[in-house]
Amino acid sequence: MKIVSALILGASAIIAAFLLSAGLTDLRTGDRYVTVKGVAEREVEADLALWPLRFVATGDTLEQAQEKARISREAILAFLKLQAIDTSAVELQRLDVTDTRANAYGGNNNPQKFIINQTLMVRSNNIQKVRQAAQNVSELVDSGVVLSSDYGPSGPTYLFNRLNDIKPEMISEATSAAREAASQFANDADARLGGLRRANQGVFQILARDQAPGISEPQQPIKTVRVVSTFDYYLE
Repeated sequence: MKIVSALILGASAIIAAFLLSAGLTDLRTGDRYVTVKGVAEREVEADLALWPLRFVATGDTLEQAQEKARISREAILAFLKLQAIDTSAVELQRLDVTDTRANAYGGNNNPQKFIINQTLMVRSNNIQKVRQAAQNVSELVDSGVVLSSDYGPSGPTYLFNRLNDIKPEMISEATSAAREAASQFANDADARLGGLRRANQGVFQILARDQAPGISEPQQPIKTVRVVSTFDYYLE
């Protein structure tokens, strides 16, 4: 019985040593991988322009302020028609009426008793027309319209909404670039590129094409879409 027990213990030790050795071999093999990044970029043009035209009208009476607001509103619509922008997509949005006499802390130094702030929102897919109109906006000021930027940016905001249309091709480009980099690394390391260990698509970013201080992405009609994907490849 002692001999049998010794044989069993010996065999168990051999098997355990073999399994441990195999496990460590797999661990060392699993640790052999390279992490690479693939970058893809596209230059795109915005497909939607949002242009809030905010104006101010004042008067001694509410009726006078309303009349001035009506004249300014009609002048803006006429300007947009002259710029070949479809006014059917123009929406009346924010409307604020202020009675300066109701301000207990303002005193009576303000000669205008009623102030009307109003916003006309231009929504258009014709980016070039909106860009041209924005460059000619001084014509509105010359006609007597008092424009205001108290509630945000005064110029158009340009949006790109077709990101899903270009995502598949950009992911493919980033994947190809990453695999090419991994293959080059494997060749330099005198190894063979194995299968994919892990993949991270990365986040798509919409950036200003011209990245400089004071230039923001929403105000640029031409943008850069960028994605950086990360991949781990085994090395054999």
